[in-house]
Amino acid sequence: MIAAEDTVLVLLAAGRSDRFGSENKLEAEFLGKPVGFHVTTALEAIPFKARVAVVDGCRLDFASRGYRVIHNDAVGRGMSHSVRLGVACAMSLEARAVVIALADMPRVTATHIYRLLDTADGDDAVVVSSNGVHPTPPGVFGRDRFDTLMQLQGDAGARQLVAAGRHVVTTPTELIDIDTPDDLERLRQLVHAPERTITRGAARRSD
Repeated sequence: MIAAEDTVLVLLAAGRSDRFGSENKLEAEFLGKPVGFHVTTALEAIPFKARVAVVDGCRLDFASRGYRVIHNDAVGRGMSHSVRLGVACAMSLEARAVVIALADMPRVTATHIYRLLDTADGDDAVVVSSNGVHPTPPGVFGRDRFDTLMQLQGDAGARQLVAAGRHVVTTPTELIDIDTPDDLERLRQLVHAPERTITRGAARRSD
């Protein structure tokens, strides 16, 4: 087990969002607030040593949610560059571990994060989430893995590291990530989101 108090949360909120269209996906409305603020709300009671948000052009005010904000000015280098920026900050804070989470996964719960931390059994821990089929963020990485994380390249650099780690299974709906407008619409249907009802009503009125 690794305590939350010894862990830095690294929230990845940078990326081109090319598949979502002209709108930044983290700013899109879901259940009455931006997609990117759901995970901050879900994890706000966990007593992390610190919280870091790695952002680019997103206009959401993560600082108001208690996050140290780091700007990624080179999103073309892939997700690994955001990871390196976040881990470097955690290293400067002498964290024992990092929890790496994605801001476009609005259904992640604090309960699941605690399960990941409880499963982490040492400074060399690699514990990630799974939907029962394949591993996915969020994940916990002990400080002995920081140097490896700092060497990652591109979007798939951590694949081998993650595959060799321990996997904590949770429901697939908790691990839904939003890449396209269709992804968001499917999630709205799944939870009967009120904005979907409004959208459908508006469509009927325009007929």
